[in-house]
Amino acid sequence: MADLLIELFSEEIPARMQAGAVADLRKLVTDGLVEAGLTYASAAGFATPRRLTLALQDLPAMTRATREERKGPRTDAPEKALEGFLRSTGLTKDQLVARDDKKGQVWFAVIDRPGRPAEEVIAEVLEAAIRTFPWPKSMRWGAGTLRWVRPLHSILCILSDEAGARVVPLEVDGIRAGATTEGHRFMAPGRFSVTSFEDYEAKLTRARVMLNPEDRAEHIWADASAQAFAQGLELVEDKALLAEVSGLVEFPVVLMGEIREAFLGLPPEVLQTSMREHQKFFSVRNPKTGRIEKYVTVANRETADNGATILHGNGKVLAARLSDAKFFWENDLRTVERQGLEAMAAPLFNVTFHNRLGSQGARVERLAILARTIAPLVGADPDRAAQAAKVAKADLCSEMVYEFPELQGLMGSYYARHAGLAEDVAAAAQEHYSPLGPSDAVPKAPVSVAVALADKIDTLAGFWAIDEKPTGSKDPYALRRAALGVIRLILDNGVSVPLGELVNAARDAYVAVYQRIGRPRLIEQIQSDLLGAADLSRLLGEGEDREQFEALEATQEQAEFIADRQMGLHNFKQEARFEAMRASLLAFFADRLKVHLRGEGVRHDILDACFALGGQDDLVTLIKRVKALQAGLETEEGANLLAGYKRANNILTAEEKKDGVEYSLDPNPKFAESAEEKALFAALDSAEPEIARALQAQDFAAAMTALATLRAPIDAFFDKVVVNSDNQIVRRNRLCLLHRVRKVTEQVAVLSAIEG
Repeated sequence: MADLLIELFSEEIPARMQAGAVADLRKLVTDGLVEAGLTYASAAGFATPRRLTLALQDLPAMTRATREERKGPRTDAPEKALEGFLRSTGLTKDQLVARDDKKGQVWFAVIDRPGRPAEEVIAEVLEAAIRTFPWPKSMRWGAGTLRWVRPLHSILCILSDEAGARVVPLEVDGIRAGATTEGHRFMAPGRFSVTSFEDYEAKLTRARVMLNPEDRAEHIWADASAQAFAQGLELVEDKALLAEVSGLVEFPVVLMGEIREAFLGLPPEVLQTSMREHQKFFSVRNPKTGRIEKYVTVANRETADNGATILHGNGKVLAARLSDAKFFWENDLRTVERQGLEAMAAPLFNVTFHNRLGSQGARVERLAILARTIAPLVGADPDRAAQAAKVAKADLCSEMVYEFPELQGLMGSYYARHAGLAEDVAAAAQEHYSPLGPSDAVPKAPVSVAVALADKIDTLAGFWAIDEKPTGSKDPYALRRAALGVIRLILDNGVSVPLGELVNAARDAYVAVYQRIGRPRLIEQIQSDLLGAADLSRLLGEGEDREQFEALEATQEQAEFIADRQMGLHNFKQEARFEAMRASLLAFFADRLKVHLRGEGVRHDILDACFALGGQDDLVTLIKRVKALQAGLETEEGANLLAGYKRANNILTAEEKKDGVEYSLDPNPKFAESAEEKALFAALDSAEPEIARALQAQDFAAAMTALATLRAPIDAFFDKVVVNSDNQIVRRNRLCLLHRVRKVTEQVAVLSAIEG
């Protein structure tokens, strides 16, 4: 058995591509070897800025010899059929064997493939991998045809076993494989030979190259943290930057530099963002003050002056970058002082939110209306919530957010505090975007919750109105994330509010704002023939809408008709359309809720059983019902009750279908013949009011307890009573009794939706 070592040595590979390139190299080579019949025990890949390395262990010297028998056409088949078979097998006619088959004699091809040397297979697979490598971006250089991410300089490809190391004969575009590589570009120039992976890794270490990116990242973090700790400071964690920086250096040298006093007054997030985005610096924070006071940079070499020249150059560039940030910050503060935050947001009316949903300014107007409506439901002051919504997106017009978009919301909170606004209003400017994902924190402050809900409900209602819904894996407007955000805001804060009411409030805000702001201007544009025929066709189609449009005679009415459809207002204004739109949106929330609750162990069919009751859009109440139902059904009593309910439901459904009638009249106990039948009447009379009282109090556990008392009477009824009695009056009464069982049970949930 032998070990294989491959290294593809090139100019600097972008850090963002290295991890993917290692995975691609490993897959291309290992899949190719296995497909060719060459197995291996393990494979490990590594990357530095100048090399991709793959090490495989325990490869056999030869592939196994194989024999394949392939059935062909009949011996009396047309010549063309035989020729096609011969081409597919690579044999001649005299090499075929005729054998008896069910339908006569048939040609068989017996193909013997001898084992191939490992070197031959490796050369073929590696060349194919290099020539077809899936770089996101690649280039050609010189006169060759090979494409690589950067010019490829050398290929190291050796097999090593007890007899020693041997080079795999391979040449790609004039680059011949060998047994040599290079160390660090500056600290250990020159090539050296290697005989195995262990020898390769050891010699690279001596040549100032750390092969493993995880080792480089660990070294950077440990050294930087130690330097910060020695000065009473702490390193600001940034895993993404650490991964990127470890891909920029082969021999990391950690250096700590100073930030000039003039810039220490900038918000910490501004300093951190500017240094990370522009110069790949780590931020060093004073834990006592929270200020960013120093930075860490990672050089790719040791220097005689211990990095002093590097730090001096970096300091000059950093000063220039932070001077820009300081200018933006101070200019924005002056704007806030002179105009106020709402005036800062005025240009949002000239920024398009969506071409069919109007401007960002119109959206802010809607959010203010919607936040005021939601505020009492979440315990917030309506005036504060409306004020927060008015200024929440003002920072989108700031110079700082224009330069650093990732600071939106955060800068808004700084500007709001500078404007003297209340702390909960300032916090809402930052928190109303949350939660951005499943791991993001959910706002708890009532004003922030009100504005965050308004922001997400407005988005969902608007895009549903213009029929821009997620399809398959496509969700360009992040509507699934918005719906999950609404769910988490409601559940984590215990906000008992029907989602349907929130959608209604969003509709009212849309209609009010567009009637006042967007609609008049759009109608004027349409009347000026700015809307082409192609848009008419897209908006109106060929159905009822086009017929209504063509029935209108006045240009003004036609323009209003088109405007309402372009902005989705027809789905808000027409009650039937709105009900269908709202039902679709609530179903979307239900799907997102199932995904969210899956991690908590809530069964989707239990959720379906509760949703089937209708009107279950108060998520807090719904979850209480779902969890009580699941807990009840997981007991022996609950499982047997479910079985009894399904038996009753199945019999009743079958008989109603057969008879063509509904047995929904109240059953009469005077027609009860057996003790078990009378006992079931009595149990229903006792349980029904108890269940109703418990549901009224939202005590779903008590409702399940009351429902469970029906288990024994239902079991006894089915054990002793024949439903389809010969006496038609008794039969009808018993079927009506089963209907009552179903009706009482389905006060809690529609159990027929539960699987099993």
